[in-house]
Amino acid sequence: MKLKIYEYKNCGTCRKALKYLDVNGVAYTAIPIREQPPTQAELRKMVKIYGGEVRRLFNTSGRDYKTLNLKSKLPNMSEEEAIGLLAANGNLVKRPFALTDTSGLVGFNEDDWMKLVARAD
Repeated sequence: MKLKIYEYKNCGTCRKALKYLDVNGVAYTAIPIREQPPTQAELRKMVKIYGGEVRRLFNTSGRDYKTLNLKSKLPNMSEEEAIGLLAANGNLVKRPFALTDTSGLVGFNEDDWMKLVARAD
């Protein structure tokens, strides 16, 4: 399985996810999300995984989300506009952002990650 994890080193949730993967012996490639956000193609793939719910990819508790007033702007944005915004600013992307060849997750919930790892074996 090729597992890519977009993460931020100061994010407690990211550290939990990486620790979970390390403890379970899962190989992954960690990518710094601020310096190298997910590509538009990866974001489109994740939107599809989440049934078209682009809002689920946003870090709604982050400073950038609040500063840009995205709570009120996001409902009026097209999916392409939202994806463009996410691809341009890694701070806006909910993390960790994990992708395999066939699946993906945002955030960290141990049960969901267990399923992701099990499917990939």
